Amino acid sequence: MTRRRELIGAAAAALLSAPATRAQRAAARTLRFVPQSDLAVVDPVVTTAYVTRNHALMVHDTLYGLDASQRPVPQMAEGHVVEENGRRWTFRLREGLVFHDGERVRARDCVASILRWSRRDPLGQLLAARIEEIAATDDRDFTIRLSRPFGPMLDALGKLASPVCAIMPERLARTDADRPLAEVVGCGPFRFRADERVPGALTVYERFTGYRPREGGVPDWTAGPKLVHLDRVEWRVMPDPATAAAALQRGEVDWWEQPSFDLLPLLRRRDDLAVVTTPLLGSVSICRFNHLHPPFDNAALRRALLGAVNQADFMTAVAGTEPGTWRDSVGIWPPDTPLATDAGLEAITAPRDLEQSRRAIREAGYRGERIVALVSTDFPAGQAAGAVGTDLFRRLGLSVDHVATDFATVVQRRASREPVERGGWSCLYTGFASLDLLNPGLHQLVRGGGDRAWFGWPSIPRMEELAAAWIDAPNLEAQRRIAGEMQRLALVEVPYLPLGEYFQPTAYRRDLKGVLPGPPVFWNVRRRA
Repeated sequence: MTRRRELIGAAAAALLSAPATRAQRAAARTLRFVPQSDLAVVDPVVTTAYVTRNHALMVHDTLYGLDASQRPVPQMAEGHVVEENGRRWTFRLREGLVFHDGERVRARDCVASILRWSRRDPLGQLLAARIEEIAATDDRDFTIRLSRPFGPMLDALGKLASPVCAIMPERLARTDADRPLAEVVGCGPFRFRADERVPGALTVYERFTGYRPREGGVPDWTAGPKLVHLDRVEWRVMPDPATAAAALQRGEVDWWEQPSFDLLPLLRRRDDLAVVTTPLLGSVSICRFNHLHPPFDNAALRRALLGAVNQADFMTAVAGTEPGTWRDSVGIWPPDTPLATDAGLEAITAPRDLEQSRRAIREAGYRGERIVALVSTDFPAGQAAGAVGTDLFRRLGLSVDHVATDFATVVQRRASREPVERGGWSCLYTGFASLDLLNPGLHQLVRGGGDRAWFGWPSIPRMEELAAAWIDAPNLEAQRRIAGEMQRLALVEVPYLPLGEYFQPTAYRRDLKGVLPGPPVFWNVRRRA
């Protein structure tokens, strides 16, 4: 009888522990991530917000990926053939590519996706200007025929700079590029769970069992096999940095994309946390002007403000005083990159004289017009830069409304082309990854395409001519000459204020392994046994 009671007790204990064991296994395959902001826009084409780019990398795939050397390699594409002296490109898709709705990925989906993306992306626009024909020849092959060779073709199709050339079904890709998509259907390693979305709080992704990774190689940025070891990824928005830091320390979340600099010493003292900075991933802080309306439709006023900017003041507010966390004397092209140049840089490095700047502002014709400055409260670097910028503008005699709000609201409002009295804006503070500013094809802020330009819509025809000339430059020396002329022009026209470069760390719990350096991606990540 005693033996029987022991057996019954053991069986009951096993039954009671089974749900807990299953729950533990489920928790081990769920990753909780704190993104830089809420996901306000799910369409990867209509915005350059990095949170949307990161979303796109999960649910969509690209024809080419970038490895850590920034070299484009085939991803969805099996390969390509170049003929007719670079004027004809033929691409072939890998076998077994499937969308989340169960439909096969076909070449015509790629054609429609490239066309939609190219209407918004600056490098895509340069490509589109040379496309004579783009068409699918069968389900796996499509051809791009050009009027002139386009050297950065693979860089364009595999770029990480927002917006990425995300492949989506033809029925969605035929939507006007200026109208955001409401439906999310990709062919990437994760599926977007729209039914679990809680705006301002939660975004959920689940592993797409129909995803077929590339064979061979190793995961490297967006290149190589995207091997998924997680069943579920939850993006959890936190109300403030202190709450995010506490949640990470307690194990309530696993990964904080952009911890604020003032909390880094606290996080670094924890043995169970990894705080990692990738030197390649600097970010440039900027103040973007709206060129459509007064007062910043006036280039003389923009130049006067550039002459007052001390980048060290902005970067100290953003990243503190710890050596190596930031640098100043930053021009249009990030320091230590192939196109970096001193051309015209004295506009940034010359001694600052605020009284001289005040005179220049009066001479530019500023008469007290109201300025609406957009600042994101959940983007710490932008919030800090905005505080310094508004203080500087007010000390210079400008009438500034400092509008601090969440990033999702900034993303929506910055799309308005109305004057400030009808809900528009005058300037905004944000940051761009240095990798997105390496050349004229990627650098959205320097381009001057008017209605086709990035928010702020500067019209600088000569800048567009120089960008097109850069595509055809025969060598790096010629490209550098063009980059120097572009920087000189930018520091006269001042499409935006460069405020310095900082190096943003990320933080995650040490029981995660396989976290790849670079933008946050969720393949290759697993928990330690």
